[in-house]
Amino acid sequence: MKLPLLGRIGAVALVGTLALTLSACGSDNATGTPSSGTSDAPASTLSGTLNGGGSSAQEKAQQAWVAGFQTANPDVTVNYTTTDSGAGRKGFLDSSLDYAGSDSALNDEELASSTDRCFGGSGIDLPVYISPIAVAFNIDGVKELNLSADVVAKIFAGTITTWDDAAITALNPDASLSGPITVVHRSDDSGTSKNFQDYLSKTAPDVWTYEVSNTWPVAVGQGANGTSGVVQTIQAATGTIGYADASAVGDLGKVSLGVGSEFVAPTADAAAKTVDVSPRDDARAEGDIVIKVDRTTTESGAYPAILVSYLVVCNTYDSQDKVDLIKGYANYVASADGQSKAATAAGSAAISDTLRTDVLASIDAITTK
Repeated sequence: MKLPLLGRIGAVALVGTLALTLSACGSDNATGTPSSGTSDAPASTLSGTLNGGGSSAQEKAQQAWVAGFQTANPDVTVNYTTTDSGAGRKGFLDSSLDYAGSDSALNDEELASSTDRCFGGSGIDLPVYISPIAVAFNIDGVKELNLSADVVAKIFAGTITTWDDAAITALNPDASLSGPITVVHRSDDSGTSKNFQDYLSKTAPDVWTYEVSNTWPVAVGQGANGTSGVVQTIQAATGTIGYADASAVGDLGKVSLGVGSEFVAPTADAAAKTVDVSPRDDARAEGDIVIKVDRTTTESGAYPAILVSYLVVCNTYDSQDKVDLIKGYANYVASADGQSKAATAAGSAAISDTLRTDVLASIDAITTK
């Protein structure tokens, strides 16, 4: 039964804590990637524990990566605690985490502070998770809507407040729309928020005039903690709309965004196409790979409201054992098998072979102090 609107929506504050300590059996590979199953392959020599955490968008992918890596390396334990990107980067920088999952790359201040944490080296960003950010909604009898970037920005800025607003109905003449709109946004420090705001600011700059940041800048609607919190709040009542990693929105309605003369749905292929036409940040140091997402692309079939999520690691650690563990796990995450496992589990887009080559080169350069 559908619940009433905002007045009765409980504040959802779910911080998913994923302690991925999966039991695994059988391994035939010392390099950190699953074996082919041949009996003459060498057994894994890796052992120890890696602690990671952060991005809730990466949760399903991390589950798949940890399971695959531990199956190949049964003497290794990988723990990934799902919080948010900001907490992940903070934990990485204060050394409570060996690596972070983050939907935003390290900023200049974080890079500067990473020198001490990384034993004289630096933190580096490895783009390993590409996913569309779905604009998800809960309207009885409606599963698809076409919305331009301008209309989406006005909804989230609070200047379009009803579903039967002429700007919405003109784009969706066959949909039965009425009632107030309740916006749902992240209440925590979120890379998904930052990526979504970046999309709004680039594609609707006259409407979305707020500074892009990891926190939500508008006192409109209902805040919720983490990806799961946003999704559950949208599910809790009709008339709601929010944004979340597409892998997490389930059977909620999804918006197709206006791109050029088309309306494009949030699919993995459409997200991958956007990455393909986007440049890299050439101001980053060698080995630090950051994608400058082209939000204003008019490429046919591209979906520009995406997040490129990173594995944040050091390029220098204090022991060879830690280097071996980080290299092993990161290599598996970026491998064709790891990317395939994530795509199956989370609906993400696999990184391209070209990007993989560069990511693996960055991993290979990780060393001891």
